Amino acid sequence: MELPFAESYKIKMVETIKKSTREEREQWIKDAKYNLFNLKSDQVFIDLLTDSGTGAMSDKQWSALMTGDESYAGARSYYELKETIEKILGFPYFLPTHQGRAAENVLFSALVKEGDVIPGNSHFDTTKGHIEFRKATAIDCTIDEAFETQKIHPFKGNIDLDKLEKVLQEYPKEKIPFICVTVTCNSSGGQPVSIENLKGVYELSKKYGVPTMFDSARFAENAYFIKIREEGYADKTIKEIVREMYQYADMMTMSSKKDAIVNMGGFTAMRDAELHRKASTFNIMFEGYVTYGGMSGRDMSALAAGLDEGTEFEYLETRIKQVEYLGDKLMEYGIPVQRPIGGHAVFVDAKKILCNVPKEEFQAQTLGVELYLEAGIRGVEIGAILADRDPVTRENRYPELELLRLAIPRRVYTNNHMDVIAAALKNVFDRRNEINKGLKITWEAPIMRHFTVELDKA
Repeated sequence: MELPFAESYKIKMVETIKKSTREEREQWIKDAKYNLFNLKSDQVFIDLLTDSGTGAMSDKQWSALMTGDESYAGARSYYELKETIEKILGFPYFLPTHQGRAAENVLFSALVKEGDVIPGNSHFDTTKGHIEFRKATAIDCTIDEAFETQKIHPFKGNIDLDKLEKVLQEYPKEKIPFICVTVTCNSSGGQPVSIENLKGVYELSKKYGVPTMFDSARFAENAYFIKIREEGYADKTIKEIVREMYQYADMMTMSSKKDAIVNMGGFTAMRDAELHRKASTFNIMFEGYVTYGGMSGRDMSALAAGLDEGTEFEYLETRIKQVEYLGDKLMEYGIPVQRPIGGHAVFVDAKKILCNVPKEEFQAQTLGVELYLEAGIRGVEIGAILADRDPVTRENRYPELELLRLAIPRRVYTNNHMDVIAAALKNVFDRRNEINKGLKITWEAPIMRHFTVELDKA
């Protein structure tokens, strides 16, 4: 008899979570202005808002916390992290920051100016926000297959090389500070990018004299998919695949709160000494001294341990199989999701579920509210609210994908929780034809509105 799959860890500590009544949830979401970000964590039973900083650290990481060096300058923890980054990713220079968007702020301050364009694969919210805040433009060059949720393609995060070359031909290289490749690509459903595609992008970048930057929050999950899906990589270790991936990058940013499994932290890394020197000025201005940035020594030590642990196959297999488990359950119930299932989340196709809700009434946000009301489960909208307004016309942008993301924290929930999520969403799905009205915006911030937007019933 073949043995069933089991997690590659055992549980040492538990945290109590609270259930609630539908009546309580109706009042709480109303008080939160129908913005799931505004809910208190005690008002949530299963929290799938994000996988960022919500994972459970290991015994090795907790041990590393105790050895952290809190010296202001030249801390041992900094050099531990520097050595780990160079060993795993191959970059000789790096700057620690408090999280990924801070790394973007530091690097983009050194590189991006008004009028620039940054081509890439479905730039995520903070990336696009930092670009547009500087009056530059993000150009999406993702392959068309990414926008067909029911179509199977092993690497839906890939950049369309023809689209990319068109941008590189249309604009002078002085207007393109870098090509942004997100691995895995969150906005298209946690979808990976193949080595073949990374190599193709890099060859174009060299042809046109434009550097390549990887947004690396989930780089290890990307390497896992390369191992199991791309020909020629089945016998390679995750670390070997990672080193090959980063041969095709000149610089990177990382929110370490994802694949390094820490609660706070990030960094930017590069090969060019002069770029490091230039970015260091902004790191000191915005984050802290160059050897701690926005991080304490203990957090840098835990991050170094997490980078090593997070690039091991056994850990990644356990993590990604749980996401697949939830995705398979939802598909079994006939619920349309982005296929194949991504690395860190299941992305539910709200357009195909709430067909009676006009796009102007924010289908994915409406679906997220309905799921919360059903069972106290919090997801997040990856759709028209997150897409924000066009910075020039100020009209709402309606992306091709209108998704509810169910992001699974690492090593936090059991498959019993996945069963509850699937059953709750099935209940919403079964009454989808009764949901005819969505939500309207009553207040929004001028940029990156989705975090603080206030809504009411339409």
